[in-house]
Amino acid sequence: MQRESDWCEHCAFRMRCCRASLLLCLTLLLHSGEAKVLTEAQSGPLYRVLGAPLSISCTVSGLASDNTQKEFEFRVTKPTQPTFEINIISTSDESFGYAIYNQRVASKEITLKHVSPNSVLFEIQSLQKGDEGDFECAVINTESAYDGTYNAKTIVKVIDNSLSVSSPVSTPLSYNEGDALTLTCQASSNTIQHTHLSLAWHLHKDGEDDARPIISLDRDFTLSPGPTFEGRYRAGLITLDKMGEATYRLHMARLELSDQGRIYCRAQEWIQDPDRSWYTITQKDAEETTLHVKAREVVPDTSSLVVRISTQQTTLQEGQELSLSCNVDAHNLEKRFLSVAWLRGSVELARIGPAGILSVGPEYSGREKGGELRATRIRDTDYRLRLQPVRTEDQGEYFCRAWLQDRGQDGAFTAGEAQTSSPQLVSISASESGLSVEMQHNVSVDEDDRLKLTCKVDGVKGQLSVTWERQSTSTTLFENIISLSQEGVMEIEGEFASRRVRAARPATDTFTLELDEVTPSDSGIYQCSVSEWKTNSKTHSQSKTSTVTVSPIESSVKLISRNTLVTVGENVKLMCRVQGPRVPTTLSWSLQHEDSTTDNILTLKWNGDISWSGDQHVYQLEVENKAMEVTHSLLINGASPREAGKYQCQASAFIQNAHKKPRPSNPVAVMVHYPVSKLSLTSSPTLTRNINSDIEIKCSVISEPFASSRYAVTWQHQQRGENKTIVSSDREALITFGTQVEPSDRQRISMRRSKGPSFELTIRQAQISDGGLYTCEVVEWLQEPRGNWYELPPESKITELNLIEPANDLQLEGKEQQLIAGEGDEVELKCNILSGAFSPSVFYKVAWIYTGHNSSMTNVPLVELDHMGLLRYPESGALRELQGRLRLARPTQSSFYLRIQTAHEGDSGTFQCQVEQYQLDREGHWQQKASETAGPISLTVNVAEKNLSIVKDELELNVSRSKDFTIPCHITDQSSGESEFQVTWFWQKEPGIQKRPIFVAYRNATLQDMLGTGHQLRFGHPVPNQFSLTVSKSAPENSGLYFCEVEEWLPSLSHGWRKVAVETSGYLTVNVFTEGEGAFEPQCKSGTWIGILVPLVICSLLVISLLVLKICRTNASGGKNSGESLWAESHPLNTKPSAED
Repeated sequence: MQRESDWCEHCAFRMRCCRASLLLCLTLLLHSGEAKVLTEAQSGPLYRVLGAPLSISCTVSGLASDNTQKEFEFRVTKPTQPTFEINIISTSDESFGYAIYNQRVASKEITLKHVSPNSVLFEIQSLQKGDEGDFECAVINTESAYDGTYNAKTIVKVIDNSLSVSSPVSTPLSYNEGDALTLTCQASSNTIQHTHLSLAWHLHKDGEDDARPIISLDRDFTLSPGPTFEGRYRAGLITLDKMGEATYRLHMARLELSDQGRIYCRAQEWIQDPDRSWYTITQKDAEETTLHVKAREVVPDTSSLVVRISTQQTTLQEGQELSLSCNVDAHNLEKRFLSVAWLRGSVELARIGPAGILSVGPEYSGREKGGELRATRIRDTDYRLRLQPVRTEDQGEYFCRAWLQDRGQDGAFTAGEAQTSSPQLVSISASESGLSVEMQHNVSVDEDDRLKLTCKVDGVKGQLSVTWERQSTSTTLFENIISLSQEGVMEIEGEFASRRVRAARPATDTFTLELDEVTPSDSGIYQCSVSEWKTNSKTHSQSKTSTVTVSPIESSVKLISRNTLVTVGENVKLMCRVQGPRVPTTLSWSLQHEDSTTDNILTLKWNGDISWSGDQHVYQLEVENKAMEVTHSLLINGASPREAGKYQCQASAFIQNAHKKPRPSNPVAVMVHYPVSKLSLTSSPTLTRNINSDIEIKCSVISEPFASSRYAVTWQHQQRGENKTIVSSDREALITFGTQVEPSDRQRISMRRSKGPSFELTIRQAQISDGGLYTCEVVEWLQEPRGNWYELPPESKITELNLIEPANDLQLEGKEQQLIAGEGDEVELKCNILSGAFSPSVFYKVAWIYTGHNSSMTNVPLVELDHMGLLRYPESGALRELQGRLRLARPTQSSFYLRIQTAHEGDSGTFQCQVEQYQLDREGHWQQKASETAGPISLTVNVAEKNLSIVKDELELNVSRSKDFTIPCHITDQSSGESEFQVTWFWQKEPGIQKRPIFVAYRNATLQDMLGTGHQLRFGHPVPNQFSLTVSKSAPENSGLYFCEVEEWLPSLSHGWRKVAVETSGYLTVNVFTEGEGAFEPQCKSGTWIGILVPLVICSLLVISLLVLKICRTNASGGKNSGESLWAESHPLNTKPSAED
C-alpha cells in the first residue's frame, strides 16, 4: 500500500508540472504583438485599353532586413479559370513563368523591376485581351517564420479602344499675316466606364522634333495655353470652345508668321483609379493640317496701295465653297474711299464700290441671284468673296484689284490708279457623281395598247429633272416627247402635244413615260435623260435608251413537247405557244387515236371559262403569259395507252365580239409503252437433303420493285424428262395445285410468301420420288394509272433437289466426369450429342440411369423422355424422393440436361445418359436407327465444411463492488448461413480449478441460468453473431476467469440437425474490489499519460487559434475582440478512467 501511495504522489507531481508548462505557453502566446509583414499592391479594379501599357506597383514592409533587396513574383488568375494560377515573372527565377508568357517576358514586353529594395514595378508594354484577370504580387519570405501578409492582388479589366478623333479640314491652308483662323475637331468615346476627355491643339513647326501646345482643355474643363501662346491667349486672340457634345473649335484672331506649320488636335481619355488618381488610358491625334502664313507687305508711300489675295483652300472639288479674301493696305485707309473687284483671268466676278454697293459681272449675275455668289466688306482693309457651289469652269487664276476713289464737290468719285494682287491659282476637280440610270433594253407592246417605260435612278445627291426623247426608225435624230423639271413642271413638245402622253415620278428613284393607243409607227428608240441639279445649276446628266417594238394584231400557233415517247405512268407536258399581240383568245385541245377517231379534250374561252370533254383527273391546264407570247400547257398525269395518239391545239382571236379564223397548230404524236422488266431472282442451284425430312426451296426477288408491283408464281417439277406444275399463286396470292398432283401429295406440299418478297415451296416427309429439278417462274404485274393491270415477261430459276439416306453417326460425349456439390445446391448433369442427324424427321429418346455409392441400387432408371415427347418416371420406392426433385431440359437440339434440385447427401452416386435415335419409315412406322450411352458422371454431395471462428482475446477487467460487467462472446465466421448456435458461459475461480457452467443459450432460443442467483445474469443477443452475458451488482466472490463455448449446428437433409463444430473463447479475468481498494497503479499510469497528452493537444490548438486571431487583427479596422478563455481550469481532466475504458 505504501508503494501505491508513493506512485500516486509521483503522478500528481507530473500533472502539476504539465499544468505549469501549459500556463507558460498560453502566457507567451497571449502577449505576442500584431503581424509585422504587410504586402501592398495598387488597388483595383484597373481599367486599361487594349494595346495600352499596364503598370502595377507592389511594396512590402515589416521584414527584418529592411535594406536587403527582396525577391518578388507575379501571377495571374483568368476569369475563365478562377482556380488556376498562371506564373508570369519573378525577380529571382528566370524560368518562373509559364509558356504562355515566356516569349513576352524574353522580349521585354513584360518586365518586373526593383524600384527600391522593398518595392517593384510590374509593367506590360501592350495589353492583350487575354491579359484580363486577377494579378497577384507575392514576396518570397526568406525568414524562418511567417508574420503577416506576403501577397496582394490587383484586378485588371481590358476594354476596347473607342476613342475617335477627326478634323474636317485636311488640305493645306494659306493665310496672310494678321488673318483669322478657325479650325474644328471632333472627339468622342463610347467607353462604358465613366471617363473624361481632354483635348489640346498643337503646332508642329518644320525643323522641330516636338510639337508646341497652342491651347488645351483638360478633363476638368480648365483652359491652359501653351508657353509660347500664353500672351496672345490672355489678350483674347486665341480661344478654344466646346460646341455640343463632341466638337472643339480653335480660333486664332491674328495669325503671325510663327504660326506657320502643321496644326493638329490631340484627344486623351482619362479614368479615375480606385486610389482616386487619374490615369490616361488612351490618346489619339487627328490628321495634320498644313498652314501657310504670308508676310504682310509694307506700304511704300501715302498714295500707294498694297493688294493681296488669299484663299483657305486652293484645291477644291465641284460643289464646295471658294472663299477669296482681299486685303488692301494704305496710309489712312479708314479716311479714304476704295473700290475692290475680284477677277478670274480677265473676267470680273464682282465689285464693291466706294459706297459699299455690290455689282456683279454679267456672266455671274445669274449665280448671284441664285445665292451662289456673295461679296462682303469685313473690315476697312479686308474684303471677302464666296462662291458656292463651285463648278469645274470656275477654276483658274484669280486676282484682287483695288482703286483709291476721290470724291469731288458734286459727290462724284474719281478712280485712281488700280493696283492688282499677285495671281491666286485655284484648282477645281469634278466630283465623282454616283448618278446612274437603268432602263429596260427592249420593250414589246401590241398595237392599240399602252406603252409604259420606266427609268430607274440611283446615287442621287441633288434635285433631278428628266427628258423623254424618241428616235424613229426613219431618222437618226432624237425628238423631245415630254420633260419633267426638278420643280415637277411637265412640258409636252412637238407632235406629241395632241397625244395622250404622261410623264411622272411615282417614287424618288423612278421616272415613268406612258403613251396610250400606240401604233406600229411609234416603234423606235426611246431615251430617258436624267439631270442632277444643285441650286439651279445642272451638275451631271445620265441617259439610257430602250428599243420599243409595236406589233400589229397577228398571231401564230405552235405545239411542242419535250417528251413524246413515255413509259406507262410517266407525265407528259404539251406546250401550245400562241405568239402575237395580247388580245383575247379562245384555245381548244383535241386528241386523234390510232383508229382515226378524234376526242375534244377541253376549250379555254377568251373570258377564262373552261369546258371539259376529257377526263379532268387525267389532264391539267397551265397558262403562262409573256411579253409577246402566251404558252398554254396541257399536262397528262400518269399516261396510259388510252392517252396515246396525236394531239393538236388551235387558237382563235376574239376581237370586237367576234372570233377570228382559228389557227391550228402542228400535230404532236404521243406514244406510250410498257416499262422494261427489271425482275431478277435468286435461289439455291442445288439442295441435298435426307429422305423423310422437310424440304424448303426458296425463290427470292432481289430487284427493286415498282410502286404497284405484284407477282404471280408457278412451281414446276421435272423428273426423268417429265415436267409437271405442282402449285401456283396468282397476283392476288390465290394458290392452286397442278392437275397432275395426287391428293395425298397435296397434304405434304405447301407454298407461302415472305418479306422480300420470297416464295417458299415446302415438301414435308420428302420421298425419293420428290428429287429432281424444281423451276420457280415469276411474272411481275403492274397497274396502269387508270387501274388496268398488265404483265411483264416472266423470269425463272431452277433448283436441283437430291435426296439421300442419312448416315448413322450418333455419338455422345464419353468422357467420365466428377462433380462435387454441397448439400442443398442445385446440380446440373449434361448429356451432349457430339454428332448425329438433326433433321425434322429424326427424333431421340433419352433415359438417365443411377447407381448409388455404397448401396444395392445399380443401374436403376431415374427418368425417361421418349421420342414422342412423353416423360416417364419408372417406379422405384427408394428413389421416389429423388425423382420428385428432378427436372429434365433440352436447351438445344443436341443437349439433354438433368437438374437435381436441393441436393441431398444421399444423392451421391453415378449417373449415366442413354440416347436412342428414331425415324419414321415410308409406311409411317417408327424405326430405331441408333443407340449410344454417354460417359458416367460421378456426383458427390457433401455437408458444409467446418468454418466456425470466435474471438479468443485474453482480457482483464477491474470493477468496483456492486458494478455490472459484461462477458462478450463474438462469432467472427461460420460454416453456413443456416447455422444455429448454442452458447454456454463458464466460470473458474483460478486456472487449474474445475470450470463451472453458469448460463446456457440453446439454439432453440431457450435460456438456462445454471447459478440460480435470480436476476443477477442478463443475456444479450444484439446482432446475429454477437452474444453477451452481463453480471449485475458484482461482489468479490464473482472475481475469477470467464469464457464462453459455442456449438454450431446445421440442418442435414438426410439426418436432421447435427453438431458441426465447437469453439471456446479467450479468458476474461475479472477482479471485483470493495471501497478503498483497487488497482491504483494502472489508474495512475493511465491518468499520467492522459495528463501529458491533453495539455499538449490543447496547447497546439491554442497556437493555431492565436495565429488566426493575429491575422484577423491585422485585417480588422476596429478594436480587439475577447475570445473564449483557454485556461486549463475551464476544461478539467478526468484522470480516473471508468471500467468501460
